[in-house]
Amino acid sequence: MAGMATHVITGAGSGVGAAVARRLHARGDDLVLHARDAGRAKELAAEFPGAKTLVGDLAEPDRLSWAFSHQTLPDRVDGLLHIAGVVDLGRVDELTPKSWHHQLDVNLIAPAELTRHFLPQLRATRGHVVFVNSGAGLNAHAHWAAYAASKHGLKALADSLRQEEHANGVRVTSVYPGRTASPMQAKVHQQEGKQYDPSQWIDPESMATAILMAIDLPRDAEVNDLTVRPGT
Repeated sequence: MAGMATHVITGAGSGVGAAVARRLHARGDDLVLHARDAGRAKELAAEFPGAKTLVGDLAEPDRLSWAFSHQTLPDRVDGLLHIAGVVDLGRVDELTPKSWHHQLDVNLIAPAELTRHFLPQLRATRGHVVFVNSGAGLNAHAHWAAYAASKHGLKALADSLRQEEHANGVRVTSVYPGRTASPMQAKVHQQEGKQYDPSQWIDPESMATAILMAIDLPRDAEVNDLTVRPGT
């Protein structure tokens, strides 16, 4: 897929999403960067000259279709990279429906809705959908119930989509990062009451390398599931 492909990316404002967007932008690929509002879209457009933006709040997936109907969607999509995510830790007896809904909406339902919108373009290009999941999408631990449920659901979405779209040539990859040095990780440490040292965790640039490896593989191969863990 290398060379002048068009990628729709969520979460390009920070962390792994920003690292992936920088790498794709530097090599000349066309970017369509999702933003939650017009202000954020303006910031992304300034950071990535030449990139297009797409505005819609992932926390309100029911309204994404309406938001997109007022914008011009790309005619061509080679890669749909779901990298945005939210986390809110808490015991099951503490988590409110609001917290459950927020994490499920952003981490699971919004990626499903975005995928639905872009599948026609992805089928036309025999493109690639990447879901940046989490280690919590494979194993759930105490205080992680809502987040892990959203990520377990994301795995199910990816697995089903892969089987449904295989005949159309659409590749689907789930990436399961361990703890990565990012603003989200800083928030997690704050919620856990722990001191945050980014040097202990995966560098977002390393995650970008892993993701680009998956999307750049020749057509004779496909990465279905990719688990990445801190090396220190």
